[in-house]
Amino acid sequence: MKHVLTIAGSDCSGGAGIQADLKTFAAHGVYGMSVIVSVVAENTQRVIGTQDVSPKLIAEQLQAVFEDIRVDAVKIGMLPSRLVMETVVRELKERKPRNIVLDPVMIAKNGFPLMDCRLARTLADLVLPYADVVTPNIPEAEVLAGMRISSIEDMQEAARKIHGYGPPYVLVKGGHRCDAAADLLYDGNRMLWFTAKRIDTKNTHGTGCTFSSAIAANLALGRPIEKAVEEAKAYVTMAIEHALSLGKGCGPTHHFYDLYNNGLTR
Repeated sequence: MKHVLTIAGSDCSGGAGIQADLKTFAAHGVYGMSVIVSVVAENTQRVIGTQDVSPKLIAEQLQAVFEDIRVDAVKIGMLPSRLVMETVVRELKERKPRNIVLDPVMIAKNGFPLMDCRLARTLADLVLPYADVVTPNIPEAEVLAGMRISSIEDMQEAARKIHGYGPPYVLVKGGHRCDAAADLLYDGNRMLWFTAKRIDTKNTHGTGCTFSSAIAANLALGRPIEKAVEEAKAYVTMAIEHALSLGKGCGPTHHFYDLYNNGLTR
């Protein structure tokens, strides 16, 4: 069995963050581990508050995992402060894990800032060079690239700019556009598009976390990057199509639709 680590914030409502990551790992048949960097009090409607974990405890969580269990891939989500970024990067430099997927989480689904956008340059300078894949959505790509994105050509230009920070692969997710749900993967040479049908639903809480975690799981399983993105997109599209109408706001995706629908194999 492959082992995948998530470094991210905790969502007590279970739809995003660490909870979504671990569900996604389990759905892909990999063993999930977690390092919590921030505890977020949120539900489908709003974020009530956050409490960051101390850099010392973050480092100790990372030590606990890496000294005992092989790590085949790492997904990084919310990094709320420069100190947290420095701590995570220091440990990654020492441990040198493969298949690092960075989801540059900046804003919650309801618009609550999970990272000060003034830290975007710090994230780009400190963390992006150590990621194998970076998966910004359009608002995040706009901040990282320092430009507005309103067309396919803009997505391509933003991908080039973000790639300049050092990650081998940049996946600009087009879900915030009004047309087809098309995502752009750029490796410094090729522009590859991944398109799926757009699903008319408000229940998309945790889609970014789920998508990036699915990419990490597929990379851990030995898929090449193009196949990892293709399969991750198919998975997140399925999870959105069967999203759960829980709560009064934007409900979560259904990570275990096939399992809940068909039951355990006997």
